[in-house]
Amino acid sequence: MKYVNRKKVFTAAITAAMLAGLLAGSGSALALGNSQYSTGSVTVLSAATGASADSDVYTERDLAQSADLSEAKTLTVSDNSTVEITESGTYVLTGTATNCIVKITVTDEKAKVQLVLDGVSITNDALPCIYVVEADKVFITTAEGSDNSLTVTGSFVADGDTNTDAVIFSKDDLTLNGLGTLTVVSYDGNGISCKDDLKVTGGSYVIQSADDGIEVNDSINICGGTFTIQSYKDGIHCENDEDYTLGSIAITDGSFTIEAASDGIQATTTLVIDGGSFDLKATEALEATNITINGGTVKIYATDDGINATAKSKACEVAITVNGGDITIEMGQGDTDALDANGSIYINGGTLNITANSPFDYDRVGQLNGGTVTVNGSQVSELTNQMMGGPGNMGGFGGGFGGQMGGFGGMGRPGGDMGGQGGGMGGRGGWH
Repeated sequence: MKYVNRKKVFTAAITAAMLAGLLAGSGSALALGNSQYSTGSVTVLSAATGASADSDVYTERDLAQSADLSEAKTLTVSDNSTVEITESGTYVLTGTATNCIVKITVTDEKAKVQLVLDGVSITNDALPCIYVVEADKVFITTAEGSDNSLTVTGSFVADGDTNTDAVIFSKDDLTLNGLGTLTVVSYDGNGISCKDDLKVTGGSYVIQSADDGIEVNDSINICGGTFTIQSYKDGIHCENDEDYTLGSIAITDGSFTIEAASDGIQATTTLVIDGGSFDLKATEALEATNITINGGTVKIYATDDGINATAKSKACEVAITVNGGDITIEMGQGDTDALDANGSIYINGGTLNITANSPFDYDRVGQLNGGTVTVNGSQVSELTNQMMGGPGNMGGFGGGFGGQMGGFGGMGRPGGDMGGQGGGMGGRGGWH
């Protein structure tokens, strides 16, 4: 299959989006292909959901949505410069600049740096806008009422042995919080990358990326925030390719609107959803070795598997477990499964409303122990396995990602991990 430069395709789409006013703030419409993707509903989270936050996971500083500015230093970004932060402390970033890097290198093992974004706008050609080289932990806090934007328009270049690949690139622990809005645009890479642990407790994030929207190595914990992500790969991705016992995601609250060409939310080991609101449109919406949904409102449209438990790690059972929540799944036509487990499916509670040719596909055990499950308009009392013949009026994503990227099949990488999706994603005429 011919390899098409993903950057060129994304550049054309993102340029149109920017002209439509994405970077001008909320209330604009992101127009890609025939899909209208409104960002007007993106609102600032007023506070972290401390009631649902686990004190063993989140510190008080993680959960504080405003920084202590009594000893803060103000840094104004400027063109063609590097803002070097070499000491722990709180720093307020302001101003507008091109080719400016905020670079954090603090060698103290206990050093913590807090960046308060207060109306900052940075556009770079080839390097991250915020680059955490070394620190014990970094907090990126959006100031109350502020609109901030970080963009990288070109292909990322390496920093020595480090292959930087994201607008915000952190080698160490990272926490995102605040009371403002942050727009992140990456033409040829990830939006946000963290090579350690990421926590999000508040703030509003609009992310567009040619690769993953948010990419993390070890763990992701989210207990608040509003996310609008459009990704040409995965929306949220957690994987450590050197240690497959890592790569977990836990979400207790937040609002997530994700359009992804591959997976909406993907973890290597466990994916746990305790609450929150999810509107996911992807090839596969949720994927991990072990997926547990205890609460929240989850709305899915997918063209392969809606919820997929697959053996990515030997650290946990391959299973899908639903204990609660309000889940709606609509599947595209063809060889698609609403819930697909290369192990077992356990439904113990909650409400599932499924529209699909094949609602369930499991290799080991399928148990319906509680809850309310409706398949194609009829309530069921047991889990069927594989194809059972549902409505045939659902197409693919021709008017969405398929249309705007030439059917998506032309974007296949060597090895085919993104190739051949044009046919399965065609004919729906847009995401709704």
